[in-house]
Amino acid sequence: MATASATIEVPASADQVWQLIGGFNSLPDWLPFIPKSELSEGGRVRRLETSDGAVVVERLQVFDNAGQTYSYSILQAPFPATDYLATIKVEAQGEGAR
Repeated sequence: MATASATIEVPASADQVWQLIGGFNSLPDWLPFIPKSELSEGGRVRRLETSDGAVVVERLQVFDNAGQTYSYSILQAPFPATDYLATIKVEAQGEGAR
């Protein structure tokens, strides 16, 4: 299976960054390409609508608020995706976060 990784450094504390991006339903708050997100199945599944109207459905696999990380898989997408698992993690980096 192929893997990819991306990291950015943010001039804010890890707690501040996690507060913004740490919610499974928070993508519209910080990702302009995703203006709409709706939760179902008790918050374990999100239905995302992209700015061009495409729909992506994802399932929350792991959520660790204390560790500031969550992982999710894609259930449905307008692009081919099989065995997709992504992880978002916030880590303290000096006075900021990454």
